[in-house]
This record gives sequence, structure tokens and C-alpha cells, in this order.
Amino acid sequence: MRNISDIIESYLKEVIQSSNSDVVEIKRSEIADRFECVPSQINYVINTRFTVEKGYFVESKRGGGGYIRIMRIRPKSKKELVDEILMLSGKQLTQQSSIDYIERLWEEGIITGREAKLMSKIMHRDILSLPLPMRDELRAKIFREFLMTIKIYD
Repeated sequence: MRNISDIIESYLKEVIQSSNSDVVEIKRSEIADRFECVPSQINYVINTRFTVEKGYFVESKRGGGGYIRIMRIRPKSKKELVDEILMLSGKQLTQQSSIDYIERLWEEGIITGREAKLMSKIMHRDILSLPLPMRDELRAKIFREFLMTIKIYD
């Protein structure tokens, strides 16, 4: 059974897909009422499931007429997306960020499901059993090599 966060995420993604643009504006309280949850649950979903790593930009305006605007970031090409991720990933990379980037590469059709699973396993903290920050530095190096290989052989 899916949890409420998964259900809210799916709903918001459907709203974005069904719109004629990659931008939607929502009212947190309306979504919370729809799913009979507290508004902070909507914040949690947006803050964890609609990140830059996953290809979204979020801005919000607080107050009575406030809204949350979710924008889907679509790359012009596969090369542009790989270059963007290379730039964003930096010298240290958390496990969650690496998984989010890998998921995005898979969703955009740049890597296969098998490649995504393999890379996700390699990025896991149990495999990279080093203390922080060395673990995040090593993860970033491995991930950058993965991206460079995609660029070369694509």
C-alpha cells in the first residue's frame, strides 16, 4: 500500500503532466484538504520529491493569496542534461542526491533501468563504507566518471 506522500506526489505529477505547460500553481491548503492531511505534509512532499536533482524548481509565496509554483525543468537535449548534472553534482555528493540524479537520468531515457539499479547500488553508503566527508567525495568522483562515460558513448 502506498503512503500519503506517494499519493500526493503522484497527484502533483499528474497535474503537471495534464497542464499545457511545465508550470503549475497550487494552493497548499487546497491540496491538504483534498488529501485530508496537514499542510506541512504538502511541504514535506514538495521539499523532498520536487527538487532540482529530480528536475523541478519550486517557489512559493506565503500569505492569504499565497501559492506554490512547481516548474518542471526540461533539458533541450540529453547532452545538456548530463552537462547540467555534472555542474550541479559538485565535489561532494550525498547518497540521496545521487539517487535523485540517477532516477532523473532514467526518467529522461538517458540510461536504462538496469544501469540505474547498478549505479544506485554503487552509490549506497554500505558499499562506500568510508567516513564523511570522504564518502561523499568518493561518491561524487564515481558519479562524475559515470556521467563522463555517458557523454563519451552516447
